[in-house]
Order: sequence, then C-alpha cells, then structure tokens
Amino acid sequence: MTDPDRRDAATEIARLIDIMAQLRDPASGCPWDIEQDFASIAPYTIEEAHEVADAIDRQAWDELPGELGDLLLQVVFHAQMADEKGLFDFADCAAAISGKLVFRHPHVFGTESRDKSAEQQVRDWEAIKAVERAGKAEQGTLDGVALGLPALTRAVKLQNRAARVGFDWPGATEVLDKIAEETAELVEARDSLGPEALEEEFGDLLFVMANLARHLKIDPEQALRRANAKFTRRFRTIEAALATQGRRPEDSDLTEMDRLWNEAKAAEKAAQ
Repeated sequence: MTDPDRRDAATEIARLIDIMAQLRDPASGCPWDIEQDFASIAPYTIEEAHEVADAIDRQAWDELPGELGDLLLQVVFHAQMADEKGLFDFADCAAAISGKLVFRHPHVFGTESRDKSAEQQVRDWEAIKAVERAGKAEQGTLDGVALGLPALTRAVKLQNRAARVGFDWPGATEVLDKIAEETAELVEARDSLGPEALEEEFGDLLFVMANLARHLKIDPEQALRRANAKFTRRFRTIEAALATQGRRPEDSDLTEMDRLWNEAKAAEKAAQ
C-alpha cells in the first residue's frame, strides 16, 4: 500500500530543476547563482560530498536527507549550467548512470548467472570497466583515476589499479618494512636536504601509509576523519577543564594540557 504522506520523487526532482533554472535566470534570478560556473561550483560539490560522509560517520540520520539534498543540488546546478551551454541536461546525467549500472551488472539486468564468487565478480567488473575505458581511449592502467579526488583516496585507487596487474607487495608486513625505510629517508631529508626534498619524502611516506591502509582493508580517509574527530573531542575537554578555572589554553602550558589530555583519554576508554 502506498504511503499517502510519501513525496513523489519525480515531482520533487522536477521542482528542484525548475527552482535551479529560476535561480540562474539572467533577468530575474539570483546574482550569485548567475555568476557561477563549473570551476567555481566544483569546490562546493566536493565539500557537500564530505558533509554527507560526515553525517553518515556520526550516524546523524536526521541530518542526512538535508546533506544528500545539498549534494543533489550540486548535480542539478552543474546540469543547469551545462543545459544553458547546450552541452547536456539533468536527464542526460540520470540516463548516463542508469545505463552504466545496467551495463556493469549483466548478472542482474542481463542473462549472466548471479551464482559467482566475490572474486569472480571483481574480475568481471574490471573487465567491464576495461571495455568502458577503451571506449574513452583510456589505455593505461592508471587512466581515469580522477585528479580531483582527496589525495589519500586517489592514492588507494592508484594502488588498487596497479595491484590488479600484479604490481603490489605480498602483504602488510612488506608495507611496514617500506614505511620504516621511508621514515628513515624522511629523517635524512630533514637533517640534510632542502624543503622540496623534505616534502617529497613526506609524500612518499603518506603514499605508503595509504598502501598499508589498503592491505589492512582500512579506508584512510575515514580513519583520518575519525582521528580528527577524536583530537577535536579531547582538545575541547582540555578547554572545558581550563574554563572551570577561568582560563584558556594559552594560559596553560604543554605539561598541564598533556595531563588533561591523558585524563580525557582515560575517561573515554573507561566509558567504552
């Protein structure tokens, strides 16, 4: 039975597309929206995707519809600008992903059997994507990995591509050995080389850390987001403790703040 209070998706999407068109109308639209182009909107698109991930990480399900709506707006915004230039429109975007999903799932929408292992499904998926890349004249193993991805995420994707053709360490142990090697090179660069070499060695170490995450089946972006959240939470505990004495962090010193940090850490572990 249909829920009478449930909104109709097609109606709401059509309304959103109409609103975006009005916002971009040269005569009566919003000046800010009219001034935007693909390049100026792209950073907002990335930001909104991160805010979706943040809401999911916090399990803020009441916030998630709004965050997903913000992300959908980015798609509609880009599609509207493209429509104005005669490039494509929202329907083309929807058709493109629908077609891609059907093509990449012949075991669901075609005649192939669904009775296959996860490993076989991965091999089939890569074979299908290879056909797609060939159609885009992407011949190299690493072609098509977007430059605009967060650096850690792109590192993992590059490493995954290379691993699929056999260019990979056997396991995490070898990656840990490489981390020790890269750490030593970073120390050497710090002590005897210039800032450019230091940055290069630091980048090498981060790249290998991303590879370790891949071997341990950890999402490095998510791990770092959670580490950021933990740092923020514990530092705010330090600020709150000092505030009870009418003080701020700048009125304290490292020894005291380190003690408060350890107390916050112990309290969190005790509460688990």
